[in-house]
Amino acid sequence: MTFTRRDFLAITVGSAALGTACHRLGDLEIASDGRLTARPRNGVKTTGSGQIKLGLDVERDAILQIPRNGGQAPLPLLVLLHGATQSAEDMFWYFGSAHEEAGVAVLAPNSRDTTWDAIGGSFGPDVALLNRALDRVFEKVGVDPARLSIGGFSDGATYALALGLTNADLFSSVVAFSPGFLINVYPHGRPRFFISHGTRDHILPIDRCGRRLAAGLISNGYDVKFREFDGDHEIPPEVAREALKWVAGT
Repeated sequence: MTFTRRDFLAITVGSAALGTACHRLGDLEIASDGRLTARPRNGVKTTGSGQIKLGLDVERDAILQIPRNGGQAPLPLLVLLHGATQSAEDMFWYFGSAHEEAGVAVLAPNSRDTTWDAIGGSFGPDVALLNRALDRVFEKVGVDPARLSIGGFSDGATYALALGLTNADLFSSVVAFSPGFLINVYPHGRPRFFISHGTRDHILPIDRCGRRLAAGLISNGYDVKFREFDGDHEIPPEVAREALKWVAGT
């Protein structure tokens, strides 16, 4: 089944909240289509491990975490996007040791502003920084192209849904922890989705956001794993572990 721009607009409008938490922020013109050009390279051997700052920005850099048990085989990679007013470091706090246990490399960039550009405007500097970060990672890490995912929390989840759909020829999977809405993008491929949401989320209510987004994607033929949990606007440790195993394909 083809997922057209009209389909996306229908889901976006359908997922709009009555209040301020879960809306499309108007019919915004997207100055850039959010497309990424970086691609994994053949023959790269992963030589390091642990946490590495990529040196792309003095104040709001991108951080790469390479699992210590990764070995020499190509690694699954998850690009992980923080929520509004948060930082890349916060995402590693949420995940604890889950990425080590699953053997997944994680790239966590920082947004240029307090949240990601297309949340309240258009794609631009955040996409450019992410593209540079991915280029740097693909130089350093042997990445399995079949297990390359993008994900995020809250605003980062909303942004990941958009970038994952419009870059599905790069990302095979999308992980959205408590997403808000769908930005209207043109899909390039058909990724699979892991969406989680707390039943007591007071910021992005599950009925208006997670459940509606999952239902819309499923109705358009996408492979969606929807994980509800008894909680608020958060990533419980058990959900983080489940998502990382899903990314790794284990």
